[in-house]
Amino acid sequence: MSSALFSPFSLREMTLANRIVVSPMCQYSAREGSATDWHLMHLGQFCVSGPGLVIVEATAVEPRGRISYGDLGLYSDDNEAALRRIVGFCRKYGDSKLGIQLAHAGRKGSDHLPWEDPDRPLAPAEGAWTTVGPSEMSYGEGWPPPQALDPGGMRDVKEAFILATRRAARLDFDLMELHAAHGYLLHEFLSPLSNHRVDAYGGSRENRMRFPLEVFEAMREVWPASKPLGVRISATDYAEEGWDIDDSLAFAAELKNRGCDYIDVSGGGLVPWQKIPLGPGYQVPHAGRIRREAGVITMTVGMINQPHQAEEIIAGGQADLVALARGMLYDPRWTWHAAEELGVKLEYPPQYRRCHPSRWPQAFPHRRTAE
Repeated sequence: MSSALFSPFSLREMTLANRIVVSPMCQYSAREGSATDWHLMHLGQFCVSGPGLVIVEATAVEPRGRISYGDLGLYSDDNEAALRRIVGFCRKYGDSKLGIQLAHAGRKGSDHLPWEDPDRPLAPAEGAWTTVGPSEMSYGEGWPPPQALDPGGMRDVKEAFILATRRAARLDFDLMELHAAHGYLLHEFLSPLSNHRVDAYGGSRENRMRFPLEVFEAMREVWPASKPLGVRISATDYAEEGWDIDDSLAFAAELKNRGCDYIDVSGGGLVPWQKIPLGPGYQVPHAGRIRREAGVITMTVGMINQPHQAEEIIAGGQADLVALARGMLYDPRWTWHAAEELGVKLEYPPQYRRCHPSRWPQAFPHRRTAE
């Protein structure tokens, strides 16, 4: 049986075995920005299970750019060495391509771990740090206002992205993604709800896009030309008078003109009063529209967890790649199970071949026996 979801896909000189992506998911389990054994287990389980691409979680480019003290970082030699161990493990035992998402939390940084005290920023006695943003506007009630970045501060942030990109290139990641979504720093520059600047980086949409585009250009210049560089965006703020899909279309077109290889289409995260219409595949229409109207490759995400649902998204031209997050956490072997449901034969690691349903079909009477 032919499957669109399991067809190969190429970006620059990288070819994915299928269109399934493990979305970057913060684990809040790093120490001083460095990956731990948790990351080895977390990423390794996906890389041996068949997805075309696994993207490492939002990785801070400087300490103040972390969401929490448990965030992964790529701003020090220790961070780089710890990630090298993880990358080496995934390369040795898995076949998935590896990507990394570089990020800066902006005004949403200095937060507690989500399972400790969610949505309450750290107090000074708890080790809080000063956050930065385009304007001195706090994220919400109880959050301190960030320090507005001046031209020197913006140069420092851009340089941090450049240095982290160079580190990622040394680690030989296959793909890079720039995080400009979910209310973090670059998204804060984009949205009129968080950017009230009166200089060349505020006001009009063109001005609000300027700094994120400058960061992208700087990263593209130092990231290998043979490797893809994409951008995750929030297609809409889901809030009145905020960033919307028309803005995203304009931003996607500008990114494409600067060498962006794909847009990872997400949404929301900028303000606490957002109203998101949750439902299966609720963000897919945004990805479809950006793909059609901006003429750019798109990745879609958001409550996609059924194989036939993902197949229809790709076969119907709504997106080029499908990313799963919570669905993968719930079922790290999702790719294997999707292949069975769609009638596709996959190779398993030799250590796991005996678990294929065809090797003990009496235990899986409802499953195919393709082998």
